[in-house]
Amino acid sequence: MLQLNLVQEIAAWALPVLFAITVHEVSHGWVARRLGDPTAEMMGRLTLNPLKHIDPIGTVLVPLIFVLLPGNFIFGWAKPVPVTWQNLRNPKRDMALVALAGPSSNLLMAIGWGVVAKLGYLLADQVPFLGLPMIYMGSAGILINIILMVLNLLPLPPLDGGRVLAGLLPGPLAYKYSRIEPYGIVILLVLLFTGLLGGLLWPVVQGVMQLLYSVLAL
Repeated sequence: MLQLNLVQEIAAWALPVLFAITVHEVSHGWVARRLGDPTAEMMGRLTLNPLKHIDPIGTVLVPLIFVLLPGNFIFGWAKPVPVTWQNLRNPKRDMALVALAGPSSNLLMAIGWGVVAKLGYLLADQVPFLGLPMIYMGSAGILINIILMVLNLLPLPPLDGGRVLAGLLPGPLAYKYSRIEPYGIVILLVLLFTGLLGGLLWPVVQGVMQLLYSVLAL
């Protein structure tokens, strides 16, 4: 397969990254709306228009830097979708479901991009100008979505996994655990820049990718 130049690599990653982060956030708001909280809808955030969700640093600059750096780790974020937990019918349980919606959407998108890559392989010989971009973009979509899914399932507030765990813990213990949240991003960044985060997550990411590639016969 041909090696991509820098511009082609950025182009192949741009759409999957935007969709991965945008749909992740919309999923939170959509599930919250289904469970009784219309906050995201009222603020115009239940839309796939990426301009409504883009954080200039977290959605554009940081992922771009990681694409240009050696290695396969991608990190980024969008503007969080607002959720008013008091509006939820069962706040403790429903906040966990709202949190779980994001990683679940990334899993579904990884499968969808896998189908795109599979179709690209089928078209590559006859229609290379269409098949090859589909392979590259599909492969990027698989990687970014699995990374985001695994990363967000870490049981560290304010990541989704932390909110899911808080919803499963008994009330007093959940409250004490949630007090970690102000320090969660600092802990995450320390893990990231020391290399511990990649060492922890990458085996899981590879395992999920291998399973998906096997299922789709890629």
